[in-house]
Amino acid sequence: MSSKETRDRLAELRAAMAANGLDWYIINGTDAHLSEYVAPYWRTRAFISGFTGSAGTVLVSKDGAWLWTDSRYFIQAASQIEGSGITLMKMDMEGVPTLQTFICNSACKGDKVGIDASTISIRDFRKDGALYRRHGITLVGCDDLLCGIWKDRPSLPRTAIRLVPEAVAGLSSRDKLALIRSRLSAVGADYTLVAMIDDIAWICNMRADDVECNPVFLSFLFIDQERAVLFTDLGRFSSGSLAQASKDFEVRPYEAVYDDLAMLAHGLPYYNDEKVNSRFMDILSCEDEVIGRDISTDLKACKNPVELEGMRRSHLMDGIAFANAFSKVDFSKVDGTYDEIAISDLFACERAKLPGYLGPSFNPISGFGEHGAMCHYSASPESNARIDHDGLLVLDTGSQFEYGMTDLTRTLLFGEATAEQKKDYTLTLKGHLALARARFIHPTRGYQLDVLAKQFMWKEGESFYHGTGHGVGFNLNVHEGPMRISTAPIDVVLEEGMVLSDEPGIYKEGRHGIRIENLLAVQKDIVTEFGQFMCFEVLSLVPYEKRLIDISMLTSEEVGQIDAYHKRVYEELVDKVEPSAVDWLREATRPLAACGDK
Repeated sequence: MSSKETRDRLAELRAAMAANGLDWYIINGTDAHLSEYVAPYWRTRAFISGFTGSAGTVLVSKDGAWLWTDSRYFIQAASQIEGSGITLMKMDMEGVPTLQTFICNSACKGDKVGIDASTISIRDFRKDGALYRRHGITLVGCDDLLCGIWKDRPSLPRTAIRLVPEAVAGLSSRDKLALIRSRLSAVGADYTLVAMIDDIAWICNMRADDVECNPVFLSFLFIDQERAVLFTDLGRFSSGSLAQASKDFEVRPYEAVYDDLAMLAHGLPYYNDEKVNSRFMDILSCEDEVIGRDISTDLKACKNPVELEGMRRSHLMDGIAFANAFSKVDFSKVDGTYDEIAISDLFACERAKLPGYLGPSFNPISGFGEHGAMCHYSASPESNARIDHDGLLVLDTGSQFEYGMTDLTRTLLFGEATAEQKKDYTLTLKGHLALARARFIHPTRGYQLDVLAKQFMWKEGESFYHGTGHGVGFNLNVHEGPMRISTAPIDVVLEEGMVLSDEPGIYKEGRHGIRIENLLAVQKDIVTEFGQFMCFEVLSLVPYEKRLIDISMLTSEEVGQIDAYHKRVYEELVDKVEPSAVDWLREATRPLAACGDK
């Protein structure tokens, strides 16, 4: 999008703000379910600013505009909003105020700040509204002002629903409803409203394709002790799937939820005020309301044995595809034969040949050279870099399978590596390995482990600012809560069955990027007089880039860990890859001690 288009759209929005008596307007780019990844209809942040990252908030005033985003997108955002009149606000950087602080310091007494009421949570609306009131500012939950500006706005998606068999899901939807109802009784609540669409897909054992790469469908779910009412478009169902779904759920139109909930809701509600939008505030609010994380979120996070087995199978498939794909690549060629998109497509084509493959779990990140320093860079026909010199390519991709999901990052070397690149790769690898081999007592939270992945970088004065690990869904969203490994002190215990990423990295603007990512499953380890200890099972089955490893920086324990992992990768894949890939796999997994690098 050109900077002129952005300026024109901002001018139209300011006219709409004036017509609605608003001095400021917030666009956070989410949907009525407060999702991270949204259908095209809800890509409001990109429409108004031209910034296409998955996280960020735009603030517009009568004469200014600002974009807040996190470190993953600093470089990308600066490029995409250049010349638009929008100022980049680098979140969590010294001297950069939060959006709320900025409004309090910049707005005048009596100003009105508008936001689409369906795109802000009940908690944030209450909290931010109270903060602004103390400064004489009013937060107004209003309609979506972009509706009158976005002339060719996509329609709301209504993709077909498919049912997930119990043999794949591990639990029936009836069993899941029973677990939720039991916990509702335990906290003394009469009903709950689930607004998170990945939670609803998990509870119902249903999938669809409303959001690119995320097999979910727009819906709300009301559950009490007697009934479960699913609000979604009836036209999604075949006659057979509707009959099956109707055994456990009453299906009503998606748009009816706000009116119908007022009639359904009796007694004490239990809901997640961080995940339910503020249009429900008057319906759900009561003196004795029970606020907490969605019951389904905790249940979904801990994969059952069937789901875990499906995740293992998914990673086996990914390992096969990686070996088949990259055994075809000549990594010594830096003459422009390859480019970012071609490398990504090669891996995707091999994945597509595998049984149960449904598609990518997110849009691939394939960044060569300086593009690799942008954590979430997305190659386009315009930006697609040719591999015409020595350098590193960060390849971050994932798969959706009928029986699970993957998320994998490898940094690939084309040509020869510099000493700096080897050092940075090895520092990243050391942290990645340290987290994977951790033994930790239960209960431990993710933030208590975060330093394991950063300790070696910190000794050298290097670091990274994105999360070290995020939760991963089962044929659902690649980013799944509530668990996380980062510096944020999130009070979520790492429990058996949770699946998280392990993805430290180093990013040097204008030079190179490095990231290494495997998925880990939390499992029980030893029990001692001090309690239950936990550990990680590594799910991913793809070799590291040995040509980037400086063995002199590794301990004997780390060398042994790498060699043991590579031995496992070889043994699991060797009889399943194409015959032409066997030699590549054997060399890629050869013990470090045999590589002649010492």
